[in-house]
Amino acid sequence: MQYKVTLDRDTCIGTHSCTAEAPKYFRKADDGKVDLFNATFNEEDDVWELTLDDATDLLDLQNAEDGCPVDAIEVEELS
Repeated sequence: MQYKVTLDRDTCIGTHSCTAEAPKYFRKADDGKVDLFNATFNEEDDVWELTLDDATDLLDLQNAEDGCPVDAIEVEELS
């Protein structure tokens, strides 16, 4: 099963709860927001995306999604 993690940096307000929940994927950026490691920018949707091939870190990523107060992170299962 594959999963897609999406980060909308424009929505991010820099609370950094995601860096605590999933430090393997999120880090504090110099501008006070967060970056998603190894992500690709989707120009059409204006978001950063990362596709994962397994659910190894799914719980951490879902906790990061749930902990974001402005819903800047989305984790979805791909068919």
